[in-house]
This record gives sequence, C-alpha cells and structure tokens, in this order.
Amino acid sequence: MLTQVLADLAAEGDRLEALVRDLDAAGWQTPTPAPGWDVATQVAHLAWTDEVALKAATDKAAWDAVVLAAISDPEGFVDTEAVRLARADDLLDRWRAGRTALREALTAYPHGEKMPWFGPPMSATSMATARLMETWAHSLDVHAGLGAPVEDTDRIRHVAHLGVRTRNFAFSVHGLDAPAEEFRIDLVSPSDDVWTWGPVDAAQTLTGSAGDFCRLVTQRVHRADTDLVATGPDVDRWLDIAQAFAGQPGEGRSPR
Repeated sequence: MLTQVLADLAAEGDRLEALVRDLDAAGWQTPTPAPGWDVATQVAHLAWTDEVALKAATDKAAWDAVVLAAISDPEGFVDTEAVRLARADDLLDRWRAGRTALREALTAYPHGEKMPWFGPPMSATSMATARLMETWAHSLDVHAGLGAPVEDTDRIRHVAHLGVRTRNFAFSVHGLDAPAEEFRIDLVSPSDDVWTWGPVDAAQTLTGSAGDFCRLVTQRVHRADTDLVATGPDVDRWLDIAQAFAGQPGEGRSPR
C-alpha cells in the first residue's frame, strides 16, 4: 500500500510541477480560488508542509522546534509560513527537493511505527496519503486559477478513502457526536468502477461521483454543486461538515 500511495503522490506532484514550471513572475502571482493565495502561495504551502513532514520523520529536534513556533501562533502559523516561502526565488527547486526527500524518508520509515504530527501520530502510509490529498487539492486551486482543465484519475481513491475515514473527525471538530452506525458509500470512480465502503444493508447511504466527493471533503466545492445523494439524516449532516484535513473547520467554498 505504501509503495502505491507514494507512486501516486509522485504523479500528482509531477503533474502540478509541469503546470507551473514555465510560469513567469506574473503567472506565479495569479490569484487562485483560495482568498489571498496566488499560485506561488499554493505551491509554497505544499513545499513547506513537505519539509515539515520530513522533519517529523527524520529529525525530532527540528520537529520540536516547529511545534514550539506553531504554539506561538496556532491560528496563523501555517498560512504565515506559506506566504513567506511563496516569495523565495528557489521555490520550485525547494518543493521538488523536499517532496523527493520526503518520499525517500517515508519509504525507509520503520514499519509499524508512527511519526509525530500536528494531530494524531501517523504511519508512513497515512502521512503519504495526507500529502497526496493536499497535493491534489491545492493542485485543483492552481489549475482553476490558471484556467487549466484538470482530469481526475483513479489516484483520487486515496483521497476518497481518507474522506471516509475522517467522518467521525468531521463531526467531532464541529462539537457533534459521531453517528453510531456505519454508512454505505458507493462512489463512481474516474474509470467508471464503483468504490464502496460500509455494510451493504446500512440504513443510511451516500452515492455519487468520487471526484465530487473528494472535492467536497477537501472543501474545493460547495455541496450544492455536486452530484452527491445522501439518504439519511446523519449522512445529510455529514455532507455539510465533511473535511479530510486536520485542524479547525475550513470556510469551504461558495455555491457557483
């Protein structure tokens, strides 16, 4: 599983790099759908987070220093670092080097052990999945900002799985009790397979396209602009609050 996730993570990074590699200064400053974030800030966020994940996997002292800095500004630390790095002349080189080093570190990380993170500790596979989710989601913003079409691939299965696994977290971060029962989830993949989670006889269900579900749980689309169909009050509520990323609830996106 780790090998496949890392391969898909590399492919997502390579696709985004190919899109931005030849941008001029004005291109890097193109606004994206995230308020206040241009293309450079999106890539800088990925570069910074990859570098921090590398520290978590390889250098406890360096990781501890990041945590102490984050404690001083828990609400704005990550965004501040992204904006700072966005103006670096070597941003693309740093991102390329950082994500390559992180893949190597995750490949070598001891099986069964977990590394520290801002939320719960993570296995190498979980970290790789989280990095793929973020890389894919921020890539969507960059594609949208530059007016470039983006085609979904079956690599988003990792994002969909993370979205399903974080169901209870989404409820808890909103101060709500998680549903006691499992949902049945059937999502149509980009290659027209059906990806499923949960018991066949579940009373509450979710159906729709995997692409729309992944955009929803990464808060890249408003629920009203998806083809997702919820049956049951708890599933219906989940679609209003779903998030596959750690931290406090995001603002989401407005309806188109």
